[in-house]
Amino acid sequence: MKYTALLEPAEEGGYVVKCIELPVATEGDTKREALANLKDAIEGYIEVRTELLGRKSKAKRELVEVSVRKASSALLA
Repeated sequence: MKYTALLEPAEEGGYVVKCIELPVATEGDTKREALANLKDAIEGYIEVRTELLGRKSKAKRELVEVSVRKASSALLA
């Protein structure tokens, strides 16, 4: 599955990245690090959610690829 990520510069430096479709957010010092952290966070969220729903089968796990489109500055304001 693919998810949409919103990547924003953090006030204190680095980047904050949020998944639009899931309640998942994280940060990183670089864009690459922030996106890698988001991928890990999404995978963790899905794993925990699957366990909570009682579906512990490894066959149900999914590897998630995050695609990011650069948004115009008007959308980030």
